[in-house]
Parts: sequence; C-alpha cells; structure tokens
Amino acid sequence: MLEARLGETLLLKKIVEALKEIISQGTLDCSDTGFQLQSMDNSHVSLVALCLQRDCFEKFRCDRNVSLGLDLKSLAKVLKCTNSDDTVTISASDNPSKVLLNFNSKESERSAEYELKLLNLEEDHLGIPDTDYACTILMPSTEFAHICRDMAMFSETVTIACSKQAVKFSANGDLGSANIKLSEGGKMNVSIQVEDQLVQTFAGRYLNTFTKATPLADRVKICLAAEVPLLVEYPIEDFGYIRYYLAPKVDDVDV
Repeated sequence: MLEARLGETLLLKKIVEALKEIISQGTLDCSDTGFQLQSMDNSHVSLVALCLQRDCFEKFRCDRNVSLGLDLKSLAKVLKCTNSDDTVTISASDNPSKVLLNFNSKESERSAEYELKLLNLEEDHLGIPDTDYACTILMPSTEFAHICRDMAMFSETVTIACSKQAVKFSANGDLGSANIKLSEGGKMNVSIQVEDQLVQTFAGRYLNTFTKATPLADRVKICLAAEVPLLVEYPIEDFGYIRYYLAPKVDDVDV
C-alpha cells in the first residue's frame, strides 16, 4: 500500500510542469525513502531525474516498492481541476493498475477524487556516474531562464564559456549575436567554481525547456565538464531535486 500526502497541491503542479515538456510519460518509483523518477526524452538527447524524499510529505507510507507508470499530460489535466492550496493524497495498491488522487480543500468541505490508469512502461534505468565537474555555477533561476530566452532569439544553440573570472553565454545567428557575461558575486550572488576553462555548445530549446522548473527554486546549479553531459539542478526545498542532463554538441572545442 502506498499513501503519500502533500500539504499543498502547488508543489506537485510545479513538479509535473517541470517534467512534462521533456517527457510525456514516466515511471515513478516509490519506496520507503520517497519517490524517484528517471527518464530520457524521446530523442535520447536529454535525461531528467526527480528525487523527492519522504520528509517532504505530511504523511508517507509505502509498504513495498511500487512503480507507477504515469501519463504526465493526463496528470497535468487533473491538477488543473484543483486549487493550489488543496492537500493532495496519492495512493495505490501494491500491484496497481491505477493511482488514486484525493484533493481536500483547507477552506471548505470540498473534496475531489480522481483515478488515473497506469501505463506499463519499459524503461531502462541508466547509471548516472559521479562526475568531477570542471565548472560549477550557482545563480538565480530566474536569471538563467531570462538568459536562455534571450539566446533563443538569436540561435538554436547556446555556447557556455567558463573561466575563473566569469561565465559567458553566447548565441550567433542570422539576426546577429548575443553575449551575456556574469561575474562572481554582486547583487545576484553568482558563484563560479572553475577547475579548468571550458567552452561547450548546447541545444537551446532543451535549455529553455529545463527552465520550466524555475518556480521550484530560487537558485539553479549548472555543472559542466569535458565530454560529459551538462547538469542543471533545481533543488526542491531540502527534500530533493529535479536534475536535467544534456549532451553537448559533438563539434565542441575545449579551451
């Protein structure tokens, strides 16, 4: 038996919005430690990983490990029917064919219950190796979203150049070019840790999609290293994270 209650539906709404533009379906693995999800997009260019610890929930019970194959677009439609401040309880049997979502209003006697049929998804869990990143950037998540949006006006690709003094985002296209440089410190409290200087280029549309997670966190962590995927991490308070991984363009040149 699985039973997990969140104090507010808003958090679940933010998580689903952050996932559904990358993956339309995914398997939520539930255990006594919490929820985990890992899936690649259809093009196998990017990977998303969700971790939500049991401490995030007002009530959490998971008698045995259970996997929930979810259609995230359908789940998002259900969540649009609810108020953000409703409590939500997610429940399922040990061998589920459906997941039950129960919403209760804090302001009234209103309650709502929805059932979603589960999918039988065949997904391979990729081992994500520990990586010593050459460059780690901590910055406001809204600023990262703003930069990705600006870059998209100029090119389908975004180049990120890290040095010990600054990180620079660049895009070049028919319209012209855009260059945004962030130095460490300042009002935005940008943190830059660089072991080796690095220049890598990525598909801008994926970076833009990653920023759907901006409402989850005030700050975002961006990690780069030669010949390994970019990591973009949004913490979920102190209870977990959403991590996105994106392979660099193959014609990158390290400096």
